[in-house]
Amino acid sequence: MEDECFECGACCKLFLIDLTKAEYQSKKYKTQFMEFGLISDFDLAQECGANIIEQDTDESCIYLKDGKCSIHKIRPEACREFFCSSKEDRFKGMIELIKKTKNDQKSG
Repeated sequence: MEDECFECGACCKLFLIDLTKAEYQSKKYKTQFMEFGLISDFDLAQECGANIIEQDTDESCIYLKDGKCSIHKIRPEACREFFCSSKEDRFKGMIELIKKTKNDQKSG
């Protein structure tokens, strides 16, 4: 099975997105604490979470609009690498959480 996105938006609601150094320094993405200015030392930015994409009031990614990614064509590397159908071990826990969340929503 080829990697595919189920376009459910669950990953955008459940996980924080850490930007890479290049993504953070590009200033293309709105990040947490951005109103206080960009931290030039990326290691320090990572330590305090300043390289994490800002969240909306419902704790989902601010770029999730009407259940879809509004920056899909320029989405961060972390978003491009993750797929609900992935068989990679590094995503196993995330996929299990998405399945659990979807099952809870169906039964609740």
